[in-house]
Amino acid sequence: MRKRILAVTFLIFLLSVFAVIVSGYKNKYEVIDILSADKIVLDFNKNGIADNGETVCINGISSFEEPQNKDEISKEFKLSYTDKVGLWYLGREYAQKQLLNKKISYKYFSENSSCKTAQIKIAGTDYGNLLFNSGYGIKNGKIGNIEKFKQNIEISKKLNLVVLNHHSNKYHTLDCEYGKMAHDKIIIPLKQLPKDMHPCHFCHKIKDKKHKIETKHPITGISPALKLFGGDMALYKFDYTKQLKPNSNCSTDVCKLIINEINNAKQSIDIAIYGYDDIPAITSTLSKAHKNGVVIRFVYDEVPDTSKTFYKGNDIIKNLSHEYKSDRVSQDGGKIMHNKFLIFDRQKVITGSMNFSKSGLSGYDVNDVAVINSPEIAKLYEAEFEQMLNGKFHSAKIRHNLPNKFILGISEIEVYFSPQYKSSKRIVELINNAKNYIYVPTFLITHKDITEALIKAKKRNIDVKIIIDANSVNTRNTKHKLLRENGVLLKAENYAGKLHSKTMIIDDEYLIIGSMNFSNSGENKNDENMLVIKNPNFAKNYKQFFLYLWNIIPDKYLKYSPKAESFDSIGSCNDGVDNNFDGKIDSEDEGCKIRK
Repeated sequence: MRKRILAVTFLIFLLSVFAVIVSGYKNKYEVIDILSADKIVLDFNKNGIADNGETVCINGISSFEEPQNKDEISKEFKLSYTDKVGLWYLGREYAQKQLLNKKISYKYFSENSSCKTAQIKIAGTDYGNLLFNSGYGIKNGKIGNIEKFKQNIEISKKLNLVVLNHHSNKYHTLDCEYGKMAHDKIIIPLKQLPKDMHPCHFCHKIKDKKHKIETKHPITGISPALKLFGGDMALYKFDYTKQLKPNSNCSTDVCKLIINEINNAKQSIDIAIYGYDDIPAITSTLSKAHKNGVVIRFVYDEVPDTSKTFYKGNDIIKNLSHEYKSDRVSQDGGKIMHNKFLIFDRQKVITGSMNFSKSGLSGYDVNDVAVINSPEIAKLYEAEFEQMLNGKFHSAKIRHNLPNKFILGISEIEVYFSPQYKSSKRIVELINNAKNYIYVPTFLITHKDITEALIKAKKRNIDVKIIIDANSVNTRNTKHKLLRENGVLLKAENYAGKLHSKTMIIDDEYLIIGSMNFSNSGENKNDENMLVIKNPNFAKNYKQFFLYLWNIIPDKYLKYSPKAESFDSIGSCNDGVDNNFDGKIDSEDEGCKIRK
């Protein structure tokens, strides 16, 4: 009897497999982007990036497209321009809820210049039928559900959709000519506008009084100070919502600070950085220091057995250095020298998350930088630098026989180096001791122990909020889904530049910053440094900055994740940067071809 049951079960399995093959459906393709309700991107090559040939149109069904000009109307359905924009917007939201980040079955039909035509199924249900009956789908010129179609139009009107031009800090009506001219425009409900936006006086000239929005943020008040001083220590931050293109102008406070410290150096400048972009003002100042007899030493990252590096300006500093060394000598593949610190005259340290690049020094990316005037702390950094200059990188380094805890004015400072210090133990300890809140603006989170500690903190009613970079939702081992599934509020940011900080703020008391990502590689493989700072003034200031960023990012990104190079990521289609590292820039990228 048992053998008969097994035989029948096996036969059923074979028949189901045969049915799938006969039907032409192929399984397990993830939906990684939604262009409109009837046009999606499937990750055929499983690299997490929207590549050429991965755009799929739903066979036999169309939806409302975003109109290309204000005179374009839908005569067959008697829709105004704004009605059609509203239906396009809501239809895309509908498709996101149904499909985004889910795996679907796919049946290919044909292909044209813009997409492959196919049928898709989600959990065994034909998506085309769902779309047709949702009030957003059109088949053979007919709406599938007239009642829902009418309801959707009314819902779209209540959203008060506007065109946001973040570069000018203005918002426009949907049919405003100035709004259509904006290169980085996005369509957004009025209630989701960042609170420092102003109405366009051309299109809101009659409605100014009704639509005026307070410039102060309801939670953060004013935009927080981006530099804060505390005796022999200072913190600098970058607000990437104000700098939508990288440059080499050296106009930021941090770049000017570095120029000043190079000019003031009397004896030595030790530089341990991931790599260098040519910033002319810094290059010329270093050259001047070199000519004046200041000893410059340089440690940087290189790929083992090659001379390849992420940044191309390393030779500039090498040619000005008395000594230099890269981690190529370590023969330690897959590990990087990821530090970003400088030591001046064995007295002052500048460190943090900022790469010495155009995107870092211009404020295009979110970073934090600490300036510490302390011979004791400089001595510890000097010991780390010497190990690397002598060819000991990564696991070859040893823990220093020096104290790593210091008191500097009202600040208590702890210094940790990777991989020898195992920094996650201290991070987890601080998370476990949190009483009120933990706010985390960070490039990524992949570290298992840190993730588990954050989830446990949430379950004991600690206010846990996290912002990660848009690129990091595709990072191998990313924990953003796990965190969301366990109730942790996590937003993926939607700006062109990277949220590149590696920061944690705890209870108006502790601030964690540095070069180390919250990852296994950051702790156990790469050369990194991390600061734990106990200082209420610094923690409160950074909390204010975190909430400022949190409230600018729409709440929809608590569930969905914007693509790093698309019109959802403000400025990314007009910044001259390959934001998602797929080899395509701005209009060449699929995500930037949707709206012309």
